[in-house]
Amino acid sequence: MTIIEFSLRLVVALIAGLIIGFERQWHHKETGLTTNMLVATGAAAFVLLSIKVSATATNIDVTRITAQVVMGVGFLGAGVIFREGPNVHGLNSAATIWCSAAIGCITASGYFIEALLCTLLVTIVNTVLEPLDQWLRNRK
Repeated sequence: MTIIEFSLRLVVALIAGLIIGFERQWHHKETGLTTNMLVATGAAAFVLLSIKVSATATNIDVTRITAQVVMGVGFLGAGVIFREGPNVHGLNSAATIWCSAAIGCITASGYFIEALLCTLLVTIVNTVLEPLDQWLRNRK
């Protein structure tokens, strides 16, 4: 993988995180622009590292680092979930962080169209379906 391809994959992950983060910031959610950008870019960087290392070493399983990204982001997502009385807040933000990491992993693997599709789906869920979710929760 050339440095240009490496950089392109990293920048596309950053842009995907920016799109998702912009929507979250626009709706004044717990995690916003920079959080989603950093999660997507960090996940992409770890996957790119595993791809680069596996190209030069033998007996390296590329999926191991990706699996650890999933675990680490799960821990990060748990940090934005909090309980206030009987209510739990931040679950959607945690799920969005998790999706941003997945999109970073997809982008780092070179699947740009798939990453764009996932970015659009996450944005649609957060903008279109979240008001429906709130309405369903608040109905008597």
